[in-house]
Amino acid sequence: MSFFHAVLLIDHHTAKILQFDAKQVEIETVFEKTLHTRQHNSEVRTEHEFFTEVCNALDGITEILVVGSHMAQADFRRNIEKHHAAVAKRVVGWETVDHPTDAQLVAFARHYFAEHEREAQSPPAE
Repeated sequence: MSFFHAVLLIDHHTAKILQFDAKQVEIETVFEKTLHTRQHNSEVRTEHEFFTEVCNALDGITEILVVGSHMAQADFRRNIEKHHAAVAKRVVGWETVDHPTDAQLVAFARHYFAEHEREAQSPPAE
């Protein structure tokens, strides 16, 4: 099911997408994948692929609020502005938050979108 609004809680390893309407919430989590390299015996971050998966999961959502740490938001913002312009256009806000519960996140997003819609409907100040 696709909803009109979603809030994306992002860090550098996971992204939680909560799509919602007045009565229900649907949650999807996208995890960063790492590749183990024999040459360096280490894991290679695949941030670009991770952000692409997140953008794919946001397909069909009209308005997106992105929340999380300032650093994670900045990295995600740079990536979508450069590689996923269609998603960047649907982001209506960026807010820094610190480890909210799912219920707190949905309440925060509902309040944010209500304010956003009120501002969009109010006449411009002269």
